[in-house]
Amino acid sequence: MQGHRGPREPASASEGTALTPEALDALVSVSADGLAVLDADGRFTALNDSAAALLGSAAADLIGRPAPFKPDAGVPQGTPRTVRRLVPGGRFRDLEYRLAPLSDGGQAVWFSDRTDVLRQQERLTAIARAAASVAGTFSLRATLDAVAREMVMTANIVAVQILSLDDPAADLRILGMAGFGPAADFVERLSACRRLGARVRFFDAFVGGRPVVEKHRKASIMADPRWEPLHEIMNRPDWDGFVATPMVVRARTVGVINAYYRAGEDPGPGSLAFLQAMADHAAVAIDTASLLARTRTRAQSDERRRLARDLHDSVVQQLFSMRMQAKALRGRLDRPDAELERVRPIAEELAELSASALADLRLLVFELRPLDLAEHGLVAAVRAHVESVRARTGLVIDVVTTDGLPVTGGLDVQEDLYRIVCEAVHNVVKHAGASTVEVTLRAEEDDLVVLVRDDGAGRGGGEPPGSREQLGLVSMRERTERWGGRFAAGPGTDGGWTVRAAVPLRRVRAQAPG
Repeated sequence: MQGHRGPREPASASEGTALTPEALDALVSVSADGLAVLDADGRFTALNDSAAALLGSAAADLIGRPAPFKPDAGVPQGTPRTVRRLVPGGRFRDLEYRLAPLSDGGQAVWFSDRTDVLRQQERLTAIARAAASVAGTFSLRATLDAVAREMVMTANIVAVQILSLDDPAADLRILGMAGFGPAADFVERLSACRRLGARVRFFDAFVGGRPVVEKHRKASIMADPRWEPLHEIMNRPDWDGFVATPMVVRARTVGVINAYYRAGEDPGPGSLAFLQAMADHAAVAIDTASLLARTRTRAQSDERRRLARDLHDSVVQQLFSMRMQAKALRGRLDRPDAELERVRPIAEELAELSASALADLRLLVFELRPLDLAEHGLVAAVRAHVESVRARTGLVIDVVTTDGLPVTGGLDVQEDLYRIVCEAVHNVVKHAGASTVEVTLRAEEDDLVVLVRDDGAGRGGGEPPGSREQLGLVSMRERTERWGGRFAAGPGTDGGWTVRAAVPLRRVRAQAPG
């Protein structure tokens, strides 16, 4: 398309004087911009070759037809205005125009194509706002929702998804979305489409590391029965073409941005560059959130270890000394003496209280810093925790695992898996009314799977569905997804309740999340 050079305006128009037909004919013949003559009813009576080209039709076909340029009595003469026009071929053009009155009651109109300029302005504004969102909030979902909204505010994009995934075989997460309306179950519906054999094009962008452009994608999706689970969601926005752009940071692809274009808005080089800029911002936001989460977790872990060390070195030792002194006092009271006999109950109560406090404090120290985890690994730490719960509650708990379980990563991932087991077992003790629990750690294909199953009362002893977050399920889900894993919890097929966390083995063997 021709770039904007500013419509030429005759001196008589700027001075408020109507043009004569002869003067106008001369201008029409020499103008390089679009120039046309409209009659008193706003219909074309003459136009030059540039005008016909900008309007996408032959001049002869336009004569006598209504023009898209409308006069407005409230706008000063010569003021530039913009109109969007659908031209043959299904594309939109933004035309900037100026009107000047003619002596016969008609109008002269000068116009030029401003499509690329206006779109670039919109894109630069969106990029600047997206950058401000990335810098101004600590919530990843809020940041990427804002990025998606900025993209939808541009003229040619009607809907956006920002998706995070680790590999094409894994489940994905929606980190930002705009233009689709309510779509909380999008991931589940997409999984159903994949099971039906639908080809998901944005996976090609993820694997190949290059944008994937699909013109007229909506028509093919709506006609394909394999996409039926998503038809209702995908039919909401009025879109046609589709572009998937990979999000890459530090040479690692962390997800994709899917942009859905209006009908007639084929993505050109300028639009692809805009998508790449937004993808870069989104990738930085994802990477920053991962780094912050890792730093926060390590700081919390360090603080727990420091607190555990301080408790062990001071309070535990003092309680231990109190218990020994109480036992010594009780031994002295064994000698027959009526006066001392009155002190015996106090000494015995002191011994019992100190023993109970010492047991509770040792359990707290272990929870803050599971020594078996650091010294002997995940399986040993789980067994130690289960043994302490069994001794305290009488609950029958079995740990099922295999020799040589491939857990060789750092303490961060092992501690997250350990905490998932602890939280799940705690929920059983507190809510399920169960008599037996089975904790399973095993390798399944490319995952390390943690299962906690009980024979209790299903949904937390009859708790309403809304209480699931109160039972620590959100924490367990976050710990699982931090390592690219999948989490599920719900009633078991044979009753009771089942918690399942599956983390990719490659993450269990590595140190860093994200």
